[in-house]
Amino acid sequence: MDKNTTEVNGNQNHCSTWKSARDPPVQQGAEVRLYSAYIKKMASPIEHEDSCEQEEEEAAEEPKTPKIRDTPEDIKLEAIANTIAFHPSRDILAAGDIDGDLYLFSYSCTEGENRELWSSGHHLKSCRKVLFSADGQKLFSVSKDKAVHILDAEAGKLLTRIPKAHNAPINALLLVDENIVATGDDEGTLKVWDMRRGTSFMDLKQHEDYISDITIDQNKRTLLTASGDGTMGVFNIRRRRFELLSEFQNGDLNSVCIMKRGRKVVCGSGEGKIYIFNWNGFGATSDRFAVQAESVDCIVPITDSILCAASIDGVIRAVSVLPNRVLGSVGQHLGESIEEIARSRDTRFLASCAHDQLIKFWDISSLPDTRVSDYRRRKKKDRRLKALSNKAFDTGQDFFAGLLDSTEEKSKKEDEDDEEEEEEEEDSDSGSD
Repeated sequence: MDKNTTEVNGNQNHCSTWKSARDPPVQQGAEVRLYSAYIKKMASPIEHEDSCEQEEEEAAEEPKTPKIRDTPEDIKLEAIANTIAFHPSRDILAAGDIDGDLYLFSYSCTEGENRELWSSGHHLKSCRKVLFSADGQKLFSVSKDKAVHILDAEAGKLLTRIPKAHNAPINALLLVDENIVATGDDEGTLKVWDMRRGTSFMDLKQHEDYISDITIDQNKRTLLTASGDGTMGVFNIRRRRFELLSEFQNGDLNSVCIMKRGRKVVCGSGEGKIYIFNWNGFGATSDRFAVQAESVDCIVPITDSILCAASIDGVIRAVSVLPNRVLGSVGQHLGESIEEIARSRDTRFLASCAHDQLIKFWDISSLPDTRVSDYRRRKKKDRRLKALSNKAFDTGQDFFAGLLDSTEEKSKKEDEDDEEEEEEEEDSDSGSD
């Protein structure tokens, strides 16, 4: 009994050796907890470092708030894309490249959220044009391999294939309605197809060179073609006949669209000019003007009076039609030729594909609200393009070196000529706006 008492007293004396004289008296259980804390504090530095590293790793694993951008991120492809098209009701974009591959992407303004949904290699040669059906269920494509393909847009499965649809590579495509499709080839032949039967009911060759673009009026009656031979073709698909060709223009006609509530037809040319035709006056142009570009390869209407034009110089310009004015730069692929541009269903984004193998997105949401004054200000000598989006550059004189007038006298003369043309234009078109 005395021995046990001695051992307990001894332990108490040992504990008291590390306690401070200023510490208040504590119970035995509290002494044990205090001793444990002391041992933990005296743990090895290595254990302390491991604990800190673990805490840092846990902090790094915590999810970060996703960054929201003004436009989706660029999409990088393995080859140059010839064509792009937006889905009519979803945030989806289709693309076709020079290897004949088709891609479907979902896009988002949330950083890191762009996704490739599927890819297809059904075409044997370069894909020239892709378009979604009006309901977005099907994806149509034409190719240098002379075939027309229809795919299930959801799964990428090939539904219909028309091999050897033309005798030459197909370059242009237009969906008239859910059953009628128009195609144009490199030799100037236009075909209009009834996809229910898989056969063409119009097969006409009126152009001497490739058909670059096709459009149709709101009544689905008059079909217009732009051609590399410098003419615009007019066809009546209800009567299934050719109507007329316009007069020859200087340079290829690369694109065509209808504007001004159906009263004007606009064509972009390989010499950097925009040609304007009156409706039912297709034989000769009513107006023309230059847009400070090497070429106008692709045009897309944004509103009834404003279009975007893409060029071989890599710049996308916003252009007003009547009054004829270059408003500024929407975006650019630096030094790379642009193959095609497309407008999203809500007119918020413009997408572009170029020889840099990128698909880029541009914010055009402010363009529909743009008001263009009829008053013509004198041209600036450097012809600087105003940046119309956050990603667009303020393109200056050096960018257009070699494209500007060489002498001040010539510039003066052009200003005077332009002012005269403007006056004539306002006299003739003031009632058609």
